[in-house]
Amino acid sequence: MRHAQGPLLTIDLTERTASTTRIDDRLASFVGGRGLNTSLAYDRIPFDADPLGPENRLFLSTGPMQYSTTSYTGRMAATGLSPLTNGLCSSNAGGFLSRNFTGAGYAAVEIVGTSDELLAVHVREIGPDGEPDVTFEAVDDLAETEVSAVSDRFAETHDLEPEHVACVGPAGENEVRFASIMTSDTRAFGRGGLGAVLGSKGVKSLTFAGDAAPEIDLEWPDEAGEVHREAATSDSIMKRQGTTSVTELANEVDALPSYYFAETSFEGAEGISGDRVEEKKYKKGTCSQCAFACKLPTRDEATGVETEGPEFETVMAFGSNAGVDDVVDVMRANELCDELGMDTISCGDVVSMFLESEDEFGNAALVRSLVEQIAYREGVGDKLAEGVHRAHEEFGADDWTVKGMAFSGHDGRALNGQGLAFATANRGADHMYGEFYPYEYPLVDPDEAFDPQGLDGKPPKLVAKENRNAVLDSAVVCKFSRGTVTDDRLAALLDADYDDLQALGARVVELERAFNNARGFDRRDDTLPYADAIEGFDAALSEYYALRGWNDDGTVPDHGDGLDPASAATADD
Repeated sequence: MRHAQGPLLTIDLTERTASTTRIDDRLASFVGGRGLNTSLAYDRIPFDADPLGPENRLFLSTGPMQYSTTSYTGRMAATGLSPLTNGLCSSNAGGFLSRNFTGAGYAAVEIVGTSDELLAVHVREIGPDGEPDVTFEAVDDLAETEVSAVSDRFAETHDLEPEHVACVGPAGENEVRFASIMTSDTRAFGRGGLGAVLGSKGVKSLTFAGDAAPEIDLEWPDEAGEVHREAATSDSIMKRQGTTSVTELANEVDALPSYYFAETSFEGAEGISGDRVEEKKYKKGTCSQCAFACKLPTRDEATGVETEGPEFETVMAFGSNAGVDDVVDVMRANELCDELGMDTISCGDVVSMFLESEDEFGNAALVRSLVEQIAYREGVGDKLAEGVHRAHEEFGADDWTVKGMAFSGHDGRALNGQGLAFATANRGADHMYGEFYPYEYPLVDPDEAFDPQGLDGKPPKLVAKENRNAVLDSAVVCKFSRGTVTDDRLAALLDADYDDLQALGARVVELERAFNNARGFDRRDDTLPYADAIEGFDAALSEYYALRGWNDDGTVPDHGDGLDPASAATADD
C-alpha cells in the first residue's frame, strides 16, 4: 500500500528542541494523514490530558497523494485532543500548505509542551544527515494580530507566502474553544478547536519550506491522469457556486437549519443562495494541483468586503440559522472568522443561540459585533467562546450539539441517515465524518439513493462511508472528489485492494473510538436532540455497533491483550 514517507519531527516547545523518529512501520499500517495522526495520538497523548494543557499534543501530516500532481490532493490533516468536544479530533484544510509541508521532508510533525512566550516555529528542509532544521522566533509583537497580518509579516521578513504559513488569530491565542488553525489566509483546520490547542502552547505560527524529494515510487497509475482530466473537464455547478449550490435544495426538502434550529426551512433562502454567491464571485479559486477549482473568491463592490466563500455551512450558520437573508452580511461574518481564526459553523451557531435568547434574529450588525467579542473574549463573547454545549444553559437555549460540537447543515430531521451519521461520528455533529447526506437528497443517482426518512438499510452504508472517508483523510484526498475518485481508482492510487482500504478505515475509526472510550465516551454520547423523532434510531445504533464489532454500549471490546486491536501495528521503527 502506498504511504507517506519520512520521519516524525517532534518539536518540544518547552525545551526549544527538535528531534526525529523513524516511523516506517507505522506509515505502512496507517498510510498518512488522519490515520497516522490518530495512531500517534493514541500512543502519545495521555487519556486524562487537559485539551488546553501541556500534555496535549498536536499532530500535522500529509499522505502519499501529496507527492502526486493530480487533482483533489491539496489538503493535509491535523489531530489533537479537542477543547470543544473533550475527545480526539481530526480536521483537515485545503489550500497550498501541503506541498510545502512535504517539501520539508517529514511524514508528520508533532508539537509538544508549551512556550512561555509567543513563538513562530520555522521548519526547513531536513538535512542530508537526517538532522532537523527548526528555529524558534519570539513574536510577541504579533500578539492578537489577525491572520492576514501574520502572513504579511513573514512575507516581508522571511520571503514566505501565505501558503507556507499555518497560524492562529486572536481567537486561538484567547483559547476560544472553536478556534481554527488558518493557512493560505482563508483555509481552515476548522472543526474541533485545534487553533485553541496551538494557542494554548504559545505558538502563533508554524512555517514550512523545502524541496525534499520523497523516497517513493513516483510512477503513478493511469488513474491519476484520469482523475485530473475529469476534474478539469467537469461541468459541475460546484465550479461556479461551491457547496452553496445545495442551499435552495436543502431549503426545499426542509433540511436547512434556521432560527437556531427551531425551523428547517428559511423564507429568505433565495438571498443567501448559490446564485447570490455566484454573483459575487470575481475569479477562480482552487487548492494545490487541483483542476476542479471549486473555491469562491467573492467581493462586494458596494461595501468593499472581500473574502473566500461563504460555503454552504457558513451560509447556514450565519445566514438561515441567524435569520440573516443578505449574502453580503454572511460574507462579512465569513471574513471576520477567517481573520480572527474561528470555525464558521461553531461560531455562527453559538451566535445564533444568543440571537434567539435576545429575540434579535436578522440583526447582522449584532452578529459582527458578537464575532469580534468572541475572538477577544470581551463582554458576552467570553461565555460564547466556550461554545454552545457549555454556554446554552446560561442563555436558556437548547443544546444543539453532539459530543459538544455544534451542528452543521443537512438537517438530520429531514435526512435521517445523516442524523445517524451525526450521532455516530467520533468528532461530533459534523457532516463530513460520515457524509451520508448525498444519498438522501432528491436527484441523486437512483442506484445509490435512500429514502431520507427512516434508517432501514442505512447502518451498513454508513459504516462503509465512515471507513472510506477515513481512508481519504489518510491519503489525503478531498471528499469533493466523489464520483471521480471511485473505489477502483482510490485502490489503484494507493496500490491496494479496496477491501484492505475498508479495513484500514475501520482501524482508524475504531482507534478514535477507543481513545474516546478511555476518556469516558460511550453510547450515551451517540445521541441527537431529536433522536426520539427518528423511527428506529436506537435499533439502527445497535446495528451500527454490531457491524463494527463493538459492544452495545458504544465501546470497543477488550480482546484480552489490554490493547485495542486497532493499535496493534503502531510500533515505531
